[in-house]
Amino acid sequence: MATRSPARARTLATALLVALTAVWGSTFFLIRDLVRSIPPTDFLAVRFTLAAALMVVLFWRPLRALSRRDWAASLVLGGLYGAAQILQTVGLAHTEASVSGFVTGTYVVLTPIFTAVLLRERVAPSTWYAVLLATAGLALLSLNGLSVGPGEALTLGAAALYALHIVGLGRLSTPDRATGMSAVQMLVIAAVAVLAALPDGIALPTDGGQWAAVVYMATAAGVLALWAQTWAQAHLPATRAAIIMTLEPVFAAGFAVAFGGETLTWRMLVGGGLVLAAMYTVELVGRRSEPARALAEALHHEV
Repeated sequence: MATRSPARARTLATALLVALTAVWGSTFFLIRDLVRSIPPTDFLAVRFTLAAALMVVLFWRPLRALSRRDWAASLVLGGLYGAAQILQTVGLAHTEASVSGFVTGTYVVLTPIFTAVLLRERVAPSTWYAVLLATAGLALLSLNGLSVGPGEALTLGAAALYALHIVGLGRLSTPDRATGMSAVQMLVIAAVAVLAALPDGIALPTDGGQWAAVVYMATAAGVLALWAQTWAQAHLPATRAAIIMTLEPVFAAGFAVAFGGETLTWRMLVGGGLVLAAMYTVELVGRRSEPARALAEALHHEV
């Protein structure tokens, strides 16, 4: 079987991240309708428990093949993601959804900061330019004013945890361990969500439509998305991945206009254009650096 070249693997990783942001974006109006009748933490508990059970069944062999180090890394990464989900959900109860979306999106700024501070890696000026474009795009897409209170503080904490998760995946994930590591992470995320929902009991969906929405989010936006992110980040720098994932609110706005009855506005167009420009910038710089990276990898294999 032919080995996939690093350049082709990075192209596939980018395509997977774009696809998962589209899936995440499609869930916004579904979640908005669900949490009107199901408490948010209960919804998370049901969604991630279904996803975890499915991943254990599907990925049992890769799960057993993980080393203790892989398990430890995956437990930490899953804990970060699960805690971020809870903070974001609780924060959403105390702030507007648009503000929550913007503050959550600040992980695109925090990711390169954490990369530089924690990993001692240099972040290129062009990447900071892309981060600035993405942040401006998110602000136009999301904000009609911003006040700082408990909800915003909790959501900023969630953004920091998401950024740490992205940085950790970029450093710890490898293609051959991605499947098993994604399953362990989902188990931990489900455990965190269940613990958060247990004090008041867990309410279940009440009709077929709600169950269909939860199953979709457990599978496409859960199992497939977490596997895709874990595999893709084995091939991409963390900051590049974070900028690509800021496409999520662009897709969310598109789905809201197409299926949610919302009106297309100039803010959506300009904000989405800035996010797309940020992605183009980081992808263009990444592709220009690939020949040098490929040469370095070839020389490394020859040594």
